[in-house]
Amino acid sequence: MIPDSKIEDWLREDLGHHDVTNQVPGATAGRLVAKEEGVAAGLDAAAAVFDYLGVDVIDRVENGAAVDAGEAVLRVDGPAREVLRGERVAVNVAGHASGVATKTREAVAEARAVDDDVRIAGTRKTTPGLRGVEKRAIAAGGGDTHRLDLSHMVMVKDNHVAELGLKRAVERFRERASFATKVEVEVEEPADAPRAARAGADVVLLDNVTPGETERAVDLLRDAAADLGREVLAEASGGITVESVPDYAATGVDVVSMGSLTHSASALDYSFRTGTETVER
Repeated sequence: MIPDSKIEDWLREDLGHHDVTNQVPGATAGRLVAKEEGVAAGLDAAAAVFDYLGVDVIDRVENGAAVDAGEAVLRVDGPAREVLRGERVAVNVAGHASGVATKTREAVAEARAVDDDVRIAGTRKTTPGLRGVEKRAIAAGGGDTHRLDLSHMVMVKDNHVAELGLKRAVERFRERASFATKVEVEVEEPADAPRAARAGADVVLLDNVTPGETERAVDLLRDAAADLGREVLAEASGGITVESVPDYAATGVDVVSMGSLTHSASALDYSFRTGTETVER
């Protein structure tokens, strides 16, 4: 659910204080049309914008649906002034989210071609104010949202280890976290993966490690987990692209996380049309 306060911020940013452009009388119908194929996402947010403006949402495709060029993904009907006031925000939000979903679907397909069990996950490298939209777009594309914020999982990073040491850092955060909260430890060398497991990590993040080193780290981690008698997940992250996903999926990791799903995804090209004409912005 998109809160009204968020929609108000989006509209205030676009409309300013003296919107003359959209002072159009009467009623109209509008449709959001894909200009290229991809995966739809953010349509719930786009629909919420029109709902807020008192415009009826007649139909929309489901988030996660594959769409073709020329396909209408959202249809609305209402006062022309309000339809036109909402269209740019709706196009921007849906286009960005659909771009994230499309890139995620591509990465998932690359991973599944190698290993059906590997998860593609997002990161916290999201656009301020749009994390919810972007995380839902990742899910629409078949990816894993990873932690939504810092409260969802403890991550012990290099700076923590530098300040406290690996074992002490894990123990300190474990004492302060809920029993339901997992602890993930970031490592940069294969030999540190089993050390992290023995220190108490539930997940070991292999950060900026080559596929070859990742495979070595996973082997060491699996041996350590067997000795400990518990499961320890392996995650690869750091500069991974859609093109390099297969190399990492083949290493045996459980999760491949990609900041590029959100910070580098190209928007899916949408156009908003009323009647038979395209409304240019």
